[in-house]
Amino acid sequence: MKYSVLVIILLTLISCQPKHDLPVTVDLHKDWQFKALTDSIWQAATVPGNVHSDLLDNKRIEHPFIGANEDSLQWITATDWEYKTTFFVDKETLLKKYIELHFEGLDTYASVFLNDSLILETNNAFQEFSVDVKPTLKLQNELRIIFERTSISEENEKAKLNYQLPEGNRIFTRKAQFQYGWDWGPKLNTNGIWRPVTLNAWNDFKIKSIQIKQATLEKDKAVLIIDLETKNIVITNLIFDIYVNDSLTKTLENLPLIYPSILPLIIKNPKLWWPHNLGKPFLYDIKVVVRDDKTILDSISVKKGLRTIELVTEKDSIGESFYFKVNDVPVYMKGANYIPQNSMQNKVTDAHYEKLLDDVVDANMNMLRVWGGGIYENDIFYDLCDEKGILIWQDFMFACAMYPGDNDFLENVEKEAIQNVKRLQNHASIALWCGNNESSEGWNRWGWQANRSDNEKDEIWNNYLKIFDSILPNTVSKHTEAPYWQSSPRYGRGNPSYKTEGDAHDWWIWHDAYPFEHLEENVPRFMSEFGFQSLPSYETIRYINQNDSIEMSSAGFKNHQKHARGFQLIDEYMQRDFPVPSNAEDYVYVSQLLQAYGIAKGIEVHRRAKPYNMGTLYWQLNDCWPAVSWSSIDYFGNWKALHYQAKKSFENVLISAVIEDNRVKIHIVNDHLEPVSGQLKVTLIDFQGNNSIEYNKEQITVSRLSSALVFNEELTIKDKSTSFLRVTFDNKTRLFYFNKPKNLKLDKAPIEKTITKTTKGFQITLRSTTLQKNVFLHTKAKGHFSDNYFDLMPNTIVEIEFETEAEIEKLVDLKIKTLNDLVQ
Repeated sequence: MKYSVLVIILLTLISCQPKHDLPVTVDLHKDWQFKALTDSIWQAATVPGNVHSDLLDNKRIEHPFIGANEDSLQWITATDWEYKTTFFVDKETLLKKYIELHFEGLDTYASVFLNDSLILETNNAFQEFSVDVKPTLKLQNELRIIFERTSISEENEKAKLNYQLPEGNRIFTRKAQFQYGWDWGPKLNTNGIWRPVTLNAWNDFKIKSIQIKQATLEKDKAVLIIDLETKNIVITNLIFDIYVNDSLTKTLENLPLIYPSILPLIIKNPKLWWPHNLGKPFLYDIKVVVRDDKTILDSISVKKGLRTIELVTEKDSIGESFYFKVNDVPVYMKGANYIPQNSMQNKVTDAHYEKLLDDVVDANMNMLRVWGGGIYENDIFYDLCDEKGILIWQDFMFACAMYPGDNDFLENVEKEAIQNVKRLQNHASIALWCGNNESSEGWNRWGWQANRSDNEKDEIWNNYLKIFDSILPNTVSKHTEAPYWQSSPRYGRGNPSYKTEGDAHDWWIWHDAYPFEHLEENVPRFMSEFGFQSLPSYETIRYINQNDSIEMSSAGFKNHQKHARGFQLIDEYMQRDFPVPSNAEDYVYVSQLLQAYGIAKGIEVHRRAKPYNMGTLYWQLNDCWPAVSWSSIDYFGNWKALHYQAKKSFENVLISAVIEDNRVKIHIVNDHLEPVSGQLKVTLIDFQGNNSIEYNKEQITVSRLSSALVFNEELTIKDKSTSFLRVTFDNKTRLFYFNKPKNLKLDKAPIEKTITKTTKGFQITLRSTTLQKNVFLHTKAKGHFSDNYFDLMPNTIVEIEFETEAEIEKLVDLKIKTLNDLVQ
């Protein structure tokens, strides 16, 4: 009797549980093979991947990142390639009413065959493609994809024009433009199945995407609208369960589903999403479960940050503002320009994304600009930026060129834009969509209009406007709440308005060899690009040359400097401001000091000019291969001197000084949402640690979100080459010098060090009897120093953490280099 009752109870409970008729998704990433189209031998391939990495994995080519190997691999781009796999489908899946093959990214001109039937032809690496394969699919299937070399389509499209467009053939192909070669990257124009391939099957209902719109966002209530895009709806009365942070918040019943399905949601007393330097980047986990009575048909979830974002461009007495408001607060943007992390995208792992974005937060950056010659990044990039509180200036993928304007090209671009804007529409981190990088500046300043008829110029510019003044802004306006900006920069540096309106790219330094002081005298409203090269880490140089010495004269190493005047410009600037070492190891070190020295001048003058200037993004954060470049973090993830300096120059509370002859002006920049207070202490000290003059001020307060001049004095300085200024405020200390580094009379003295093993690596304690300028710690052990390239004050103990996963008991090869060793 008891047994019968138990059975009845169990059957009742089971009958109350939801049943499932969920869509089925199968990853098709196994057992792929590839070959040149004219070959007969197949070899193993990795999907997602590309032909260059597959050739490398099969030992068919030497690594393109080593020496000058890149030059000998150009035949790959001039070859057609074929990929194939065999996959099985179970009977249950095969009986589903709807079955699609979904390609998230095919690079680029691909013909797709399923069981010898041509099912798809593609011409855009940035688009996703879905194909109904229900009629073609069997229990056992062969999927083949032929990739045609890009030059065929490019030459065909070029022949349709009676004029030439800048910049070469790349403009006709919708793929990553940097693959055609850039002044910081190799020419590795790869192709292949670069993003996932899936088989999707369902019966009557499938959710394609979700969009969370903010109808209103107030202190006590957020009203959200959930839009579901669905496929093949045949059920008329559905039930929607809406969960917020795993709690069932609302159930909507008996709704006839019409696309877009509008589901209202109210969140009381909402927590706001903030950039990490201003607050917590809080994310709500919103999930929608769709049922037909008790049968679950599908579900979808998204992490959503609630915030407002506004680009403020208002006419004023000087020109026109350019700044961002987040949650109605003017936010100063601090960061860098981001490029793809590898020329072979499949080599970028989730761990690479995690580490690089942790390095961004660690350096006090709150914005990255995703540059327009790369890719619309993988979802994980934006997910992590949401979680870590990093705002994204997102370029559309157009850079430094004019593009065609025929109907097929425009339709292709529109589909690309719609897909990518919709894919990224829910991310709180997206602060701006920008049409292109430097195309407008190029047309107006780089000589692209020379020797063209008026009709030709009108046609090219009108085609530009079709894309960047019509298709793209209309797409952004329709599918997202983020603002749109047509082109970065608004004005080229040849136009005086670059300092008073819009965003600016200042390449007078570097390209035009202007001194770094130029940055201090020419401050724009928002600096979205400026930069200076340095050599990479010793590890990177050793890898390029494949030997243990630091050698910069080899042909292979020179191939990793893609700027025609790069070495010359580094040397020219170094002679102005720093001692020029005669040996390669020291030269690498000083090149990094030089880069940090110049870019810090720009960052700090921009921040001091707040609120006239409201953002500074240097070029560039990272590398796509081992190279001499503008990056602050090299290809292997090593922080250069610039990244350590940026961490200091981007702190929310910045002490920054301007020294003109004997006059010292000290500014405190406060990016906090609250005022900061403290005692300012200014001390003149010689290199042996003797205090000559000390200035104490009363307690000072610096208003929220402001820059204030807090000290303006004439000082009596006996010898500008043997003394420095120590400034302390709010438990922070900065050192400032009265002379260029090359003119400092630094003493040579030993640095006492002790090294202690810790659970995470080592602690290094340093002390010296004299000022040690730009202390550089280095070792062959892979790891990260908590600080580096820093100034060690005389008779002061500094503790540095070296975090490493290397299995070593002693840091026996730790070396220390300082500028003291190099000055005469």
